[in-house]
Amino acid sequence: MPERLITIGDIHGCLAALNTLLDIIKPEVDDTIVTLGDYIDRGPDSRGVIDRMIELQSMCRLVPLLGNHDEVLIDIRNGKEDLFADWLLFGGNTTLMSYSTLRPDAIPEEHVNFLRNCRLYYETDRYIFLHGTYDPALPLESQSRRTLLWDKLRPAPPGPHFSGKTVIVGHTAQRSGQILDLGYLKCIDTCCYGEGWLTAMELPSGKIWQVDKEGRMKDKL
Repeated sequence: MPERLITIGDIHGCLAALNTLLDIIKPEVDDTIVTLGDYIDRGPDSRGVIDRMIELQSMCRLVPLLGNHDEVLIDIRNGKEDLFADWLLFGGNTTLMSYSTLRPDAIPEEHVNFLRNCRLYYETDRYIFLHGTYDPALPLESQSRRTLLWDKLRPAPPGPHFSGKTVIVGHTAQRSGQILDLGYLKCIDTCCYGEGWLTAMELPSGKIWQVDKEGRMKDKL
């Protein structure tokens, strides 16, 4: 099988959905899988998701990007304890429940280090992958961290990136369950933790797989 490039949207603790997607995709060692961040919070099994991501690193070329939810946990573990109360309201309560603890410092160092090692963006000859959004006039290395991780496509998405590359993002939840496809920009966060889907997209073919939080494929519901 020729090598594939596949990207996966915001997982948010939805392990059943992730497991089904990976069972369908069947990653090979030469495949590149780019995950768009937000592995934790809101969904039921953040711990299981991180375990599966660590396992996935030995199965393919995994390129994990950082999400804003992931950054908050890193910041708390780095000593910003003033963020803790807001994090709980932000979805951190479900993350702690998945680790059977009330304390962020009880989350295994291996899991926190996985998040610390995530990239802010990934670029190929045809595509740019990032979590949040971008300034279309700036190269990726000049983008602000806040833009890449926190800013949304609302109230209006940015224009095409000056590089001419197609940009694939997550973060701005498409609660309709439909991918936002502007041609030059595609958002594949289709709100799995809510009533939507976890979406994977193969490039450049555009093949799509979608699975709900219970692990059921869209075309088999």
